[in-house]
Amino acid sequence: MSSSKLLKGSLATIVLKLLEEQEKMYGYEITQRVKLITAGEFKITEGALYPTLHKLEADGLLTTETKRVDGRVRKYYMLTKEGNEAAVSKVAELEEFIVSLQKLLNPKLGLG
Repeated sequence: MSSSKLLKGSLATIVLKLLEEQEKMYGYEITQRVKLITAGEFKITEGALYPTLHKLEADGLLTTETKRVDGRVRKYYMLTKEGNEAAVSKVAELEEFIVSLQKLLNPKLGLG
């Protein structure tokens, strides 16, 4: 399994976390922020990002606003109240998963 497949499974949580921190972002900005934070290790494609954004919006976790910037229309995504709650719970869930995964990968570390 490639890291891109692992990333795709966590993409909704990543988007929610970024929007919790930044308040509102547009799609390309999200891809670039992930790339910057991970020093290029994680690259999110538009083909993965936009279906995730649309699903989060359909689920009532995101709302959108369009603005004209430098003659171009940008669609900004923002968390709803439910989206803020989901961001907190999804990040906690992912953190717990990572701790459990660490225990499986390094069982000697968990025995201390």
